[in-house]
Amino acid sequence: MRIGELSRRTGIPVRMLRYYEERGLLAPERAPSGYRRYAEADVARATLVGSLIRSGLPTRLILPLLRDPYGPVAGDEPGDEEGEMVTLFSAELARLDDRIACLSLSRDAVRRHLRLRRARSRARR
Repeated sequence: MRIGELSRRTGIPVRMLRYYEERGLLAPERAPSGYRRYAEADVARATLVGSLIRSGLPTRLILPLLRDPYGPVAGDEPGDEEGEMVTLFSAELARLDDRIACLSLSRDAVRRHLRLRRARSRARR
């Protein structure tokens, strides 16, 4: 499929899909004409990338997630880079946990407000 169809199927603007490609997050094949050609699996990958970006995950952390989603192979010796990645992912996990807690509080406050408004509305009838 071409980039326009991928955009329609994922809801991700063409410009963002090109950015994902620049960052190495998507790797479409190229037709002899030069047009990008995406596989069916790219729909799920682009959707995942978009979700991770919307959650605030920086692209420098998304790429390692896509390359090796399950972590290093048993017996691998963690190097300096591995330690840095663990530190970055640990910090990102803490940030996401904080954001989830904040969003949960906001959701609960909005839910209580709606319940009060609905109860007042019923009481006036």
